[in-house]
Amino acid sequence: MQLEEKDRKILDILVDNSRLSMRQIAKKANVSAATVMHHIKKLEQEGLIKKYTAKLDYEKVGYDVEVMIEIRISKGKLFEVERKIASHPNVFAVYDVTGAFDSVVLARFPTRRQMDNFLKKLQTYEFVERTETKLILNTIKEENIGMGGL
Repeated sequence: MQLEEKDRKILDILVDNSRLSMRQIAKKANVSAATVMHHIKKLEQEGLIKKYTAKLDYEKVGYDVEVMIEIRISKGKLFEVERKIASHPNVFAVYDVTGAFDSVVLARFPTRRQMDNFLKKLQTYEFVERTETKLILNTIKEENIGMGGL
């Protein structure tokens, strides 16, 4: 889908703050509220806008332990294993990757004990050959990119 300049402006505004009213978005984008509604509806129907959400400070809500887990999975079972891992409530991202591992999982836990239990359970999954876990010490940047980055 080829994006119009109006679409790009609207998406940039939504990425920055999805709680703005149609009128506020229109003012920032220098278009009418009707134009904003039309473009947002089109972007939602096309699947460019998947959902609206809040950005949480996970440390403040008690999820201090964040990990990146690299996983090597037996041939032919990648999606099956990834779907199983993705269903865990502490997992917030699952990626297929190239390199020495097949998948990367990002997860958050309130305690090291819960992380340890998850890792031990993960290593018992059929077709998981090897894992390597990295504890994330600090997050320097974690943002959605605006349309200027695309």
